[in-house]
Amino acid sequence: MPRVPFSRRTPSRPRSLAGQLFAMQVVIVAAVVAGCAVLAYVNAHSRAEDAARDQVVAAAVAVADSPAVVRAARSANPSAALQPYAEKVRKDTGVAFVTIMNPQGIRWTHPDESLIGKHFLGHIGQAQRGETFTETYTGTLGPSVRVVTPVKDGGKITALVSVGITVDTISHQVRGQLTALVGVALAALAVGGLGTYVANRRLRRHTHGMAATELSQMYDYHQATLHAVREGLVLLDADRRVALCNDAARELLGLPEDVVGRYMDQLGLPASLTGAMLAAEPRVDEVHLTAERVVVVNTSPVRGGERRGTVVTLRDHTDLQALTGELDSVRGFAEALRSQAHEASNRLHTVVSLIELGRAGEAVDFATAELELAQALTDQVVAAVGEPVLAALLLGKAAEASERGVELTVTEDSSIDDGVLPAELAARDLVTVLGNLIDNAIDAAIDGSAGNGTRPRIEVTARVDGGELLLRVADSGHGVDPATIREVFRRGWTTKSEGHGLGLALVEQAARRAGGTVGLDRAAAGGAEFTVRLPLHLEVRA
Repeated sequence: MPRVPFSRRTPSRPRSLAGQLFAMQVVIVAAVVAGCAVLAYVNAHSRAEDAARDQVVAAAVAVADSPAVVRAARSANPSAALQPYAEKVRKDTGVAFVTIMNPQGIRWTHPDESLIGKHFLGHIGQAQRGETFTETYTGTLGPSVRVVTPVKDGGKITALVSVGITVDTISHQVRGQLTALVGVALAALAVGGLGTYVANRRLRRHTHGMAATELSQMYDYHQATLHAVREGLVLLDADRRVALCNDAARELLGLPEDVVGRYMDQLGLPASLTGAMLAAEPRVDEVHLTAERVVVVNTSPVRGGERRGTVVTLRDHTDLQALTGELDSVRGFAEALRSQAHEASNRLHTVVSLIELGRAGEAVDFATAELELAQALTDQVVAAVGEPVLAALLLGKAAEASERGVELTVTEDSSIDDGVLPAELAARDLVTVLGNLIDNAIDAAIDGSAGNGTRPRIEVTARVDGGELLLRVADSGHGVDPATIREVFRRGWTTKSEGHGLGLALVEQAARRAGGTVGLDRAAAGGAEFTVRLPLHLEVRA
């Protein structure tokens, strides 16, 4: 038995949302037009019947009021006078028949003369009682709309008049109007279909030809992705309002739940961050600071012939920035060790050279003096600062400052015992605060001494003061212009030709994150003096 090859059928793609709406709208428009056409036809037919009744009533009453009819009804042979008159009236008014009869219903006139003298087919009881009435009745000419009215002579009913129009005549008139009605209905259907087609082409362009199920699935995926992604995502519309903000973005920027719909410049974010997010040109990997975090910002305008908004992505750079600071400190330590090894090598060569020259006493004095100088700073730092992280940082920065020709001293009132700092005061925050302050002070001191022949100096204070950790760094530089004090801690502020101005901004952020404060004053040596106070939250032990 031959094997039938298996073929997998590719499922057909569902009709797009625009196509479904187009088909639905065409059906609705067609149904509405058809319904209106039927109603118009029924209304036209009803109006034609009403017009026919008005026409036959007016003709019958006119005939009944004619003196000629009254006189002929008195004569011995009414048909002789009334038949020509009735036919003339019938032709002039366009009705189907004008029948004049005696009070008992025997015809005196009829379009078919063979029926004269025979009994009228229809109801005449109301007319015999002196009333005029209309009805639809099937007579010798077929169904007709007719009226029967009495002819009175001195208050006595001497004859009856019936005038009618056949239903076929009325229908023929309506059919003549129906042709125009159908034309109008088709024109309305064509215009409605064209308008629907144009609207749905625009809808198809906006929905990219996707079906309703595809749009629903895309929305579900969209919501799931927004909540799952760890990067912050903010969508701004053309009016600079927040159109979308995921959970990560709200956490990174500290935004409330009802942020959607609010203008970007009313969210209380730092000016530099707000400016980057509202910029017309793309921004790539810009580092900005919020109240608690360091974020990397990327923006991309959404364009489709016109500016429609902006897509903003945010990455948390706080931990990486802290690790970078620690790496810089470690690199500084390594550089200090390198410089000390270099200096030790130079001193060792000097000692060896003095011994070779037979000046052993001078060699001993030189070596002893160098050891005492290096050990004095180490002993001072270790004795004053028992906290290992701060002690290591100060020793490394002292070596770096010495290599760069800057004298770094630790004040005599500095005193931090090991174990005093609480666990919640992160070591990386201390490195960020004190390391950046000393780095800025070294640069400021060097700039301040350029050209005046004085040696640049830095003075560092680190002690516990009233339940707070006090860190103070003063330099001999030019100081800070009072007009720019408020701008010092703003991201981007710097006096150096190179750099991003993040150092002091990170110091202020780290201090605020630890619940502390940063102050700026003028140092005794004329430079700037930064003072950081961090609460220790010391526990009272029995």
